[in-house]
Parts: sequence; C-alpha cells; structure tokens
Amino acid sequence: MSNLATLLDVSAERYGERDFLVAGTRRLTFAEVSRRSAAMARRLVESGVSPGAKVALSCPNVPEFTIAYWAVLRAGAVVVPLNVLLRAREIAYHLDDSDAVAYLVYEDSADPRLAEAAREGFDNAGRCDRLWSIGADEAGETTWCGEALTGPASFDTVTREDGDTAVILYTSGTTGRPKGAELTHRNLLLNARAAVSVYELDPGRPDTHLLVAPLFHSLGQTCVQNASTLCGGTIVMVPRFDAAQALRLMLDEHVTIFAGVPTMFWALLRALGFVPDGDRLHGQLRVAASGGSALPIELHKEFEARLGTSILEGYGLSETSPMASHTRLGEPVRAGSIGRPIDGVEMKLIADDWTTLPDDPQVVGEIAIRGHNVMKGYYKRPEATAEAVRDGWFRTGDLARKDADGFYHIVGRSKDLIIRGGYNVYPREIEEVFLEHPAVSLVAVIGVPHASHGQEIKAVVVPAEGHEAVRPEDLVAWGRRQLAAYKYPRIVELRERLPMTPTGKILKREIS
Repeated sequence: MSNLATLLDVSAERYGERDFLVAGTRRLTFAEVSRRSAAMARRLVESGVSPGAKVALSCPNVPEFTIAYWAVLRAGAVVVPLNVLLRAREIAYHLDDSDAVAYLVYEDSADPRLAEAAREGFDNAGRCDRLWSIGADEAGETTWCGEALTGPASFDTVTREDGDTAVILYTSGTTGRPKGAELTHRNLLLNARAAVSVYELDPGRPDTHLLVAPLFHSLGQTCVQNASTLCGGTIVMVPRFDAAQALRLMLDEHVTIFAGVPTMFWALLRALGFVPDGDRLHGQLRVAASGGSALPIELHKEFEARLGTSILEGYGLSETSPMASHTRLGEPVRAGSIGRPIDGVEMKLIADDWTTLPDDPQVVGEIAIRGHNVMKGYYKRPEATAEAVRDGWFRTGDLARKDADGFYHIVGRSKDLIIRGGYNVYPREIEEVFLEHPAVSLVAVIGVPHASHGQEIKAVVVPAEGHEAVRPEDLVAWGRRQLAAYKYPRIVELRERLPMTPTGKILKREIS
C-alpha cells in the first residue's frame, strides 16, 4: 500500500459505471468521480502544491468534498478538513496551525455564509496564500474557481509511504485549543477495512449508505466515504441532517446502512410518524451503527422495535482513525456496550499513572488503545503527543469497565470535555473567547444533561464591574457570533462569584 487514493483508482476500474455519489438530482458514478478528482489533482499540481503540503478543505456533504479529498491525496498532499460551522477567527487559527499552503472552499450561491467566513478567515491567516473555490455549476459539473473541471480521467497518483501523513483531523482533545491529529495512509486504509469487516460489506452485493455524519468528521470520512470507496458502495449525501428528509431518502434510495450519532437516532424516531409509508422501513436497514457518545438503552430498544434493526455501537476518536471497538452483526445485543476491539487493535484500562488495571467487571479505568489505528501524533506538538501516547498506547480520557466477556462499557469522562450531539467541545476554548467580552470578569463552562443532545453547554458568568446589567441572552447572542454553532453556550447564568480552591482554581464540580 502506498497512497490511500489508490482506493479510488482501483474502484473506478472495477465499478466504473456503478453509482457512487447521490446528492439530490445528481448521480455520479465511480468513473465520473475519478475523472473529476483527476482533473482537480492536476490543477493542484500545476498550481504548485507539492507532496506533503497541507491543503485545507471546507465543504459540506456534497460530491465536491469527496472529489477534492481524493484529488488532494492523489496529488500527494495532506488533506486538512475543516468543520463547516467554524467562524472566521477559528478558520484562521486552523489554517495557521496546520501550515496549510492552500485552501479549497465550497461556493454555494444559495448559501454564501461558508464562503464568506472562509474568505475572512483566510484574510486573517498569516501563512496560507492560496484560496480556491470549488462548487458545481447548473449542469452539476464540478467547478474550480468558477470554471468546469475538464480533462482526461487518468492521473498518475503520487506515490506516498504507508507512514506518511494523509489527513490532519482537528480535535479539541483534552487540553487547550484544537490540535491536529496526524493520520497516516496506513491508519486510514486499515480503518476503512475494519469498517468493511464490521459492517460486512460485500462488493458483490453493494450497500447504499445514507451519509448524515459530516465528512469533515472521522465517522463520515472513514466509515462511510472510504469504506464505500473500497467496496463499491453507493453514498446518498445529506448536507444538513433533517430527520424527515433522511427517512424519505431511506425509502426512495433503498438505503441499507445508516451510521450516525445518538441524537440522530432520537430524531429519526420522533419523525417516523410524519413520513408517509414510514412503516415500510421496518427491516429495510441491514446495518444501523451509532458512535460519538453513549446510546441510551431505551433509545436502542425503541429503534429496534419500530424499525426492526438492532443498533451496533462503536467507539473511537479522531486520534484512532476513528474506529477502535465495535459490536458486531449476529452478536447478542448488549445495549450500552461499545463492543470489543476491532481486529489488529488492543484495548485496556489504565490508572492515572498508566498502570494497567486488572480484568475485573467491577474495576473502572481509563481506556487506552494500541494498534494500526493510533495516530502518528499531534501536528507540531511533541509534548502533547508524549502525554497522550506511551509505548504505542493512546490514552483516551474516557472511563469504562470491561465485562467478563471482554465487552467495554463507557461510564464517564476523566476530563472536562463536553460532547454535544456527537461533537467534542472543550470548555477552555469557549472560556477564552468569553473572557474577551468586556462584560465578563470570570467564566466557567460546563456540560449539563440534555435529552436529545446528550449534553448542552452552559456558561456561568461573573459580570465585570460596571457591567452588572448585562443580560444572559446578550451573552448567548455574542457567543453565537464568535463560535461555531455546536460550541456556543445556549445557557448563560450570571453569578456574583464562583466556587474556588485556596489557590484560585475554579471548582467546576461544584457548579451545576
């Protein structure tokens, strides 16, 4: 194995005329996606993008993401996918931190907000010097800076080594500002193969996946896009999740695989009664898979009762490509379990000092992972990498117990990390932004339980002197303007003081 992009080269040859990407009225075959990505790769190389260079990509779940993803890799460069909800200040940070030399941005005339934020972020970045727009014209042809991409389907994919970085995924991790997890060509290939194994994908009986997880997220990227590329499956793309629309697409496109986060499963069940012929979905899904956060047992039971499909639960992180463990088809249902490690991966429970804990169903420890899925490291952060990885073992910050049959069960988090709707949100980043507001003297950000999102973000604020009249709703609105939609606090509470230790550290455990 050299370049991960050879997956597309091989599949275009094997499954050329098979539908690969479906988005509204657009249907692109493997051969067409290959042709367009080859044309884009050629433009990248001609524009001076060299092997190993970082190319940032802001694009929703539309064919242009997949085309650009494979184009950057075919050119021998590194893909840096950015969350499409990021604001300008956040985009500038990611461009600078990743050392991106170029930035591909999806242009949508119907919704220019992404492009506007991207341009402002690009203008504020200090190193990235090339911004190129991608999109689709009225005929559905992929465009580059407004011009349709044309040219032969062939392109000599640049050779890379297994251990070379292919993708940098940004994660809040456990400390400070977002860090870039470097995933290698080998990491991503073997994780795509793991998804093929877990979902029992068969090129001879191709599945149709409903892609609702964002492609900038490791779940959508590896477990749907790359696994489908490997096995000749069809991907039905959903740019923005809407439960009723998702159910209609499942019916219309005969979807057989759905992978999402718990909040999506909850929304599907709530919308089921509003979709005509929704009962025809019973038994249609061959695989339903959940990740991102713990799936409530009652939600698991209701989904199986109403749609006739058990939900497979998986576990992983950006740093593990992402898949680390999973329940399997045909196994007895163990609601609440994240399953056992995938092939080629080890898991164990450790104490704070890295000591391995004994196998005992009553023992709770932090999950550590070792195997082909563990990242190369955090980009330009050797100290953070050394803190997270020791002797090949990656410590996750998640607390779990292991039952007598080797199945793991998440019981909580060892850090302050908030998971809202499957997205990682680290309080410190939000606190730093809120402290820039003139009315804020002190702030503590915590996660509070939420019925559908798992957790909601709450900011407890001590107003600055002279700003006691500030209103919570004003601070919520300010946060919405400064932060991505999944990050800003929906709840702001004003207090005169915050509980602290004698050394001045805020006692978050005493805040609710």
